[in-house]
Amino acid sequence: MADSYFPRWRVQSRSVEGRVVNTDERLPGPQMLAMGIQHVVAMFGSTVLAPLLMGFDPNLCIFMSGIGTLLFFVLVGGRVPSYLGSSFAFIGLVIAITGYSGHGPNMNIPVALGGIIACGVVYVIIGLIVSAVGTAWIETLMPPVVTGSIVAVIGLNLAPIAVKGVSGSAFESYMALVTVLCVGAVAVFTRGMLQRLLILVGLLIAYVIYAIVTNGMGMGKPIDFSIVANAAWFGMPHFTAPVFNAQAMALLAPVAVILVAENLGHIKAVSAMTGQNLDRYIGRAFIGDGIATVVSGFAGGTGVTTYAENIGVMAVTKIYSTLVFVIAAVIALVLGFSPKFGAVIQTIPGPVLGGVSIVVFGLIAVTGARIWVVNKVDFSDNRNLIVAAVTLVLGAGDFSLKFGGFALGGIGTATFGAIILYALLRRKGPQEPAV
Repeated sequence: MADSYFPRWRVQSRSVEGRVVNTDERLPGPQMLAMGIQHVVAMFGSTVLAPLLMGFDPNLCIFMSGIGTLLFFVLVGGRVPSYLGSSFAFIGLVIAITGYSGHGPNMNIPVALGGIIACGVVYVIIGLIVSAVGTAWIETLMPPVVTGSIVAVIGLNLAPIAVKGVSGSAFESYMALVTVLCVGAVAVFTRGMLQRLLILVGLLIAYVIYAIVTNGMGMGKPIDFSIVANAAWFGMPHFTAPVFNAQAMALLAPVAVILVAENLGHIKAVSAMTGQNLDRYIGRAFIGDGIATVVSGFAGGTGVTTYAENIGVMAVTKIYSTLVFVIAAVIALVLGFSPKFGAVIQTIPGPVLGGVSIVVFGLIAVTGARIWVVNKVDFSDNRNLIVAAVTLVLGAGDFSLKFGGFALGGIGTATFGAIILYALLRRKGPQEPAV
């Protein structure tokens, strides 16, 4: 008998602590709801932070993350447990394209949206190719030394943006450092779920400290809570129509390569955790992520990607039921219909957001290095050494290339540079180890 498109999700009791709940199983209703809330909390910090850094409406992006997750769930037939949230891979290029200053709404969002849609389309095309011929060609083009370099470059390229955002005054700089210490303290001195939510919890602690220092003690710029009081409890999200600019589309479309590397790594991680081979769903996962990015772009949201934060929650809880992500997505949709919730997000002070950005961008860079370590990349091999070295400098230095009327920014140059350089150096003769 052929398998049905969706699993049947057998009910399993969680009476034995630590028992694994597989992708095609589920817990009783109340426990499923609790897990769904936990996944919303896990994705919340990054899904809100990314749009704030680009000047997007974070409330709408929360809403679109729910839509994207449901689309992904349907495309993979409920077989791959993943939550789709705002991708950090777009930040540097979106800021460059729109000229965003880092404060308040981004007035040039429509131009970026056209590029995000183009990226989603390219992503879908890659997914269709993978569905037809498999992933071997991707793994050949992007081995761990390449994917690690690309991921590290995203964090390094964004570093100047984070530092510049908190350099307006001495007070802002000090509050950013206080925020960094708050996140660091949560990361080191807490355990369990608090530690998993280090960004969100650290941000909340820094927010309270900032409010005490400014609103309570009169130092710096106080938080304006009137926008929260004046916001309605329920209302429609504010959608924005895209503008299709050829240069913006050409700049953002290559981000699909980064999303592919991210998604592939996440699915491999989930496969290892669950003991299930999910390779046959990789093409459909790419298509689902690509379609979700296209839909988000047409509505006014950021590009989306599968979230490592939620994979981390699964690793801790050993609950892999894909139905949990349907619940999380529905909760995100409900939050998206609350302007008051969005107003609360808008009150996050710039120095606090900047301090969190320093940590997050640094973590992205270190994640690239972690890919090298986990996959035992051999840096005594000159090929790996040169690919990583050149890629990091191209990206961190924001090296741009112009082709006629188009310009390829630092992340794009580094991404394609890493892929092309590795391919050119694949055939190598005998060599002495690198010093």
